Amino acid sequence: MSLDPTNSISPATSVADLGEEEVVSRLVAMIPRHQGVIAGPGDDCAVVDAGDGSWELLKTDCVIEGVHFLPGTDPVRVGRKAMNRVLSDIAAMGGRPAHALVTIAVEAGRSFAEVEGWYRGLVEAAEEGSCGIVGGETSRLPMTGAVITVAMSGMVNPAQCVFRSGATPGDLIVVTGRLGGSFPSGRHLTFTPRLRESQWLVAHAKPTAMMDLSDGLGSDLPRLVGASGVGYRLDEASLPCHEGVSTEEAVRYGEDYELLMTFSPDTFRDLPARWSETFPDLDLTVIGEITATTTDTIGRGWEHYRT
Repeated sequence: MSLDPTNSISPATSVADLGEEEVVSRLVAMIPRHQGVIAGPGDDCAVVDAGDGSWELLKTDCVIEGVHFLPGTDPVRVGRKAMNRVLSDIAAMGGRPAHALVTIAVEAGRSFAEVEGWYRGLVEAAEEGSCGIVGGETSRLPMTGAVITVAMSGMVNPAQCVFRSGATPGDLIVVTGRLGGSFPSGRHLTFTPRLRESQWLVAHAKPTAMMDLSDGLGSDLPRLVGASGVGYRLDEASLPCHEGVSTEEAVRYGEDYELLMTFSPDTFRDLPARWSETFPDLDLTVIGEITATTTDTIGRGWEHYRT
């Protein structure tokens, strides 16, 4: 299958010229739809009918030295981050993780002690998330660097699966925890995927839409409302920021790994009281409302290929 020739671009056009959203859009347009696929590209996980009354979740993600972690970073924390990023995506669908495959690519001169540390962190995080590492791959890079890729499967009850596309006008926009400053503070290495919280929510107060905040509110909120075909009104003054983090930084910084959700007002009405009883150490904050169209402007979050 090829792209529509009327939408062709010059061979000299780079991915930086297009930007991440356009690159992904063009690549997704090349993928044919397969039988049994409930949701393909465009959500936190792909969703496939398992054929036994349940749905299977599929997700892959990577961390790259110099992008997601710096040289010299504690390798155990790097490994934990690589696994927890994917567990966070399973959480964003209301699912439960199952099995993971890990691929590590490094230059031949990389210290084995560092690679072993990555794997120790991967195993720790997988066990905490009730996920089993069942295989993977190692490969050599032709230059100095490191890429750790985790591919994961999970399961979700169809009645409890939450997509990005379910928000409707009048829904409240809600986030867990606090936002901003993740990379400079080191929190991007120590976050906890919201698996327990999301599983409680889909059983007791199911959101209409949900995703995890990996690229920052400025990138992820437009993705959620775009998938739902709606708009938003954001109350930036209500954003729950980490200490010392400005509202602008909370919008633009990525790697918070909190849940971004929408709820009908009826569902949300008694949720804060029940939430505080169940998760007393985690904030739940209303930051805006879903509207028919977007009139607000918001700073852009993280985007690959552009700075």
